[in-house]
Amino acid sequence: MKQTRPLFLVAVAAIAALGAACTKKVAVATPPAAPAAAPARTAARASTPARRPAAAPVRSAAAAPAPRYPSAATRARIDELLAKIEDAYFDYDKHSLRPDAITALQSDSTELRDILKDYPTYKLTIEGHCDERGSAEYNVALGDARAQAAKDYLAQVGIPSAQLSLVSYGKEHPVCEDHDEACWQKNRRIHIVAMAQPPR
Repeated sequence: MKQTRPLFLVAVAAIAALGAACTKKVAVATPPAAPAAAPARTAARASTPARRPAAAPVRSAAAAPAPRYPSAATRARIDELLAKIEDAYFDYDKHSLRPDAITALQSDSTELRDILKDYPTYKLTIEGHCDERGSAEYNVALGDARAQAAKDYLAQVGIPSAQLSLVSYGKEHPVCEDHDEACWQKNRRIHIVAMAQPPR
């Protein structure tokens, strides 16, 4: 009986040692800390900005502003067209366009429209004129109404309205100074001029 007790103690010690050894193996079998490093790598990748195709040069080339003022050659062509568009004449004390006035305004207005659309800051001025009869104040108002009638027609043809400015000279700038109907008819008119060249 005394001999079985030490054997029993040895057996218990061996089982305890075996249990401790198994516990160590289980602890070793746990997954390593490497997977914890993988999310850190993913986070590092996420913080690095993705490369995009180089589209910026195309955008900057497209955003380059178009010339706002016509070249000397284009201005010369505008002047030629304006010279071909005769003054539009009006009846006494009237501001409505007569058929001959419409014909005068139609001349080359399509090409003029196409040129002006490319230069939105370039303007034409429509001058309104009257004969010597009537007060200065009345003739300024009448000249303005005549210029407005021409502007409305040209805008209808397609010339941008914002590029047509008006001025009325009333009876102050006659082309003829005789005191008869033939002369007065020459003074009842609108005349179109191009804007002055901007200072350099």
